[in-house]
Amino acid sequence: MRKLIKKIIKKIFLLLVMPIYVLYRFLSFLSSPDGTFQSFSQGLSLIPGRTGAYTRAAFYRLACPNTSDDILIGFLTVLSHRDTTIHQGVYIGPQSNIGKCLIEKNTLLGSGVHILSGKQQHNFNDLSKPIQDQGGTFTKIRVGEDCWIGNNAVVMADVNNRSIVAAASVVTRPIETSGAIWAGNPVTRINSRMKEN
Repeated sequence: MRKLIKKIIKKIFLLLVMPIYVLYRFLSFLSSPDGTFQSFSQGLSLIPGRTGAYTRAAFYRLACPNTSDDILIGFLTVLSHRDTTIHQGVYIGPQSNIGKCLIEKNTLLGSGVHILSGKQQHNFNDLSKPIQDQGGTFTKIRVGEDCWIGNNAVVMADVNNRSIVAAASVVTRPIETSGAIWAGNPVTRINSRMKEN
């Protein structure tokens, strides 16, 4: 019964969010699509409680490719790119900043987690130009399924399935090992979730 009620509530919020989504799509044609997306994400991040959680889930399901509405995105969390995919069962804590990424199912992100769109967002080699005029490259970061990313961690590279990244850690290179526990700046492997035979 509880699952049915939750499903009905999600459908209601999907209908309620539809006018917001239509306005977002219209404004995207008039200006930068990512800039418009960021503005809507910032506005939606301000809605507190369950109302905010259901509203954000409905909007991101419509606006982001292959995104589930069975997600929970906390208060003051902002997504900066429309090309972000969030799978079923994902929890993103409050005050996080999510760049261009794929977050696979049942992954948990603590409060204040930053997933950057790669580590080459800003070029800085040409001293004759300001950094903001030099451009950069955005990379879609993958955080695998069943991961835990601790509070205030910064992720700039892929994280493999079932990994744990400790609070305040910085991921600068891909984590290719599944089921390992990582900590530090930059992260190093400190343990494994897998039982040794």
